[in-house]
Amino acid sequence: MPKFNNESDEADWWASREGRDYLKRQSAEAKSKGTKATGSRLVAQIAKKSSIQIAIRLPEGDLKRAREIAIRKGIGYQTLIKMIVHEGLQRESKGI
Repeated sequence: MPKFNNESDEADWWASREGRDYLKRQSAEAKSKGTKATGSRLVAQIAKKSSIQIAIRLPEGDLKRAREIAIRKGIGYQTLIKMIVHEGLQRESKGI
């Protein structure tokens, strides 16, 4: 796995074919050893942060696309949505 300069570069790599292939290899290797694969530091960091449960209504089409993208990236759709919100908030905060 390469070193990343920032979260955006890391997210792009995990979303790339190379990143997905790496995750598949790691998962298969861990499964054969009876262990759990470690994936993205970014995903782990976002998942580890304490969170507050909320209810949000999304257009059906947006949720469908989020699920499709999440499957392609090999992550859960809720994790994907949290990553997108996190990245958007960081980007918008820079403009303040």
